Amino acid sequence: ILADRVVQVPTMGDSITEGTLKSWTKQVGEYVEADEEVASIETDKVDVSVNAPVSGKVSKHFASEEDTVEVGSDLFIIEEGAAGEKSAASESPKPEEPKEEVKQQDTPAPASPKAESKPAPTPSPSPAPKSSPALKSSSSAPSSTPSSTSSSASSGTTGSGNRTERHVKMNRMRLRIAERLKESQNTAASLTTFNEIDMTNLMALRARYKDTVLKKHDVKLGFMSAFVRASAVALQEVPGVNGTIVGPNGGDTIVYRDYVDISVAVATPKGLVTPILRNVEDMSFVGVEKAIAGLSSRARDGKLTLED
Repeated sequence: ILADRVVQVPTMGDSITEGTLKSWTKQVGEYVEADEEVASIETDKVDVSVNAPVSGKVSKHFASEEDTVEVGSDLFIIEEGAAGEKSAASESPKPEEPKEEVKQQDTPAPASPKAESKPAPTPSPSPAPKSSPALKSSSSAPSSTPSSTSSSASSGTTGSGNRTERHVKMNRMRLRIAERLKESQNTAASLTTFNEIDMTNLMALRARYKDTVLKKHDVKLGFMSAFVRASAVALQEVPGVNGTIVGPNGGDTIVYRDYVDISVAVATPKGLVTPILRNVEDMSFVGVEKAIAGLSSRARDGKLTLED
């Protein structure tokens, strides 16, 4: 007996209640294996893959691409155990035939420009009027008009250049970044401070060990690991900075954390994200560099999870 199973939009984090359905990996009527991706949902933080809980045929979609879907709402139906169609595989060899037809049509195309190039030299008789003086005088009169038109045209084209514009809709992540930046600008006081520190010893340390670290651990030794470790030490020495206030009515309890988690900014094609390095107090310089490299790689490939 074939049973229909309704798959809902999964939970995507405590603060995320909705997302944008970016793409359907499997269309209606196609067969899908268990744990195979069926749809991709874009949220304010990460992209979430919705996988099939069982093997079967996708029988219905409840939303279209670019629709906003809420957590817990119905997303698609799988007919468990049913054999679906594999249209993509059958259609793949077919596009080769029209390519040959296009090539056959393209072969006579070069003949047309040749035909067009032949009448090009025909304007050569235009200098013939120079032989008659009457025509010279008459030609001098109209010469003023093209000069005026050319001058007007030149005046109209001053500063002319490429004036095209492209309107690209922002994804949810960029929209959230813009909202947060504007909110910070409106609510937080902007203050820039400059602190000078002596980096001589740190630069000497990096120059001495960077080749050894790269050869032994396959990771580059940069300055970020030193900054992260220094921040972790400072947060342990001043635990109030690493604490948080919780409770009703704005909070009545201070929570002091014995661990140190630090976010690092990573640039991705969709925007800037800040994955978290956890338990930095137990990391070495090399451990910090490895963790940052791993997070950066997953961020660029779009493989960050909600836990990151």
